[in-house]
Amino acid sequence: MRRAFMAARTTTVAGLLAFAAPAHALDRYYEVGGVEADDMLKLRAGPGVGFKVIVGLPNGTVLRVYSCEQTGGTRWCKVALKQAPGLKGYVSWAYLREM
Repeated sequence: MRRAFMAARTTTVAGLLAFAAPAHALDRYYEVGGVEADDMLKLRAGPGVGFKVIVGLPNGTVLRVYSCEQTGGTRWCKVALKQAPGLKGYVSWAYLREM
């Protein structure tokens, strides 16, 4: 019984660690992708559609992702443009592609 408990506990802890600190959200570069040809990904002042749009980002824009958080049904990531690191904001995770 003790072995079964320890195995379940180890699995649970490993699962929580993977959820708490996903590798894809820790200070890495991603590319904007999947945005319609006549549209742009909105870089926003905060994590949600209610925040001011700072700038539109076309497909291919390279962003540095610092962290991500779930707000409602959307995962929002705090980012900075690679070519303009001072330009920071939040974008939807759904439009970020690994490079």
